[in-house]
Amino acid sequence: MSYNFKDYIRVIPDFPQPGIRFKDITTLLKDGPAYKAAIEALKESVADLKIDVVAGPEARGFVIGAPLALALGVGFVPIRKSGKLPGETIEASYDLEYGKDKLALHKDSIQPGQRVLIADDLLATGGTIATTTQLIRQLGGEIVGAAFLIELGYLDGRQKLQGMNIRSLVTY
Repeated sequence: MSYNFKDYIRVIPDFPQPGIRFKDITTLLKDGPAYKAAIEALKESVADLKIDVVAGPEARGFVIGAPLALALGVGFVPIRKSGKLPGETIEASYDLEYGKDKLALHKDSIQPGQRVLIADDLLATGGTIATTTQLIRQLGGEIVGAAFLIELGYLDGRQKLQGMNIRSLVTY
């Protein structure tokens, strides 16, 4: 069966603040066949990359990155908000579409030379992924690309990630 994944994504106006049209993937996630098809489509879109590990930023990067890593037969590295990882970490701050935050990564989660695919639900301004990239490179990881369910083309996130191999299933 062929899926139009946009049909499974709910748009919620004025969330989390006025003017934002939030793309809600929970409607896709709750549909088992559509969720599985989305992960398979992402897997196919990155099949040409030699991936050692998938990294996903908290929180929705976990629901895309972990099943994608499983489908690819590689490990998954969670990138968490500051103060959430129990081991020794590195951290970096970044701007969100509607605020600021800080991400952390275990120092031993990426080995020098490992080929890393970043996976997340959404590419908006590119701030989260640029920060994720910075952390991975700080540990010596090689970014081979980034995979997203959704890309908000009107926010120009690709500009912040110039040169990165980006794969998206749905673009708004």
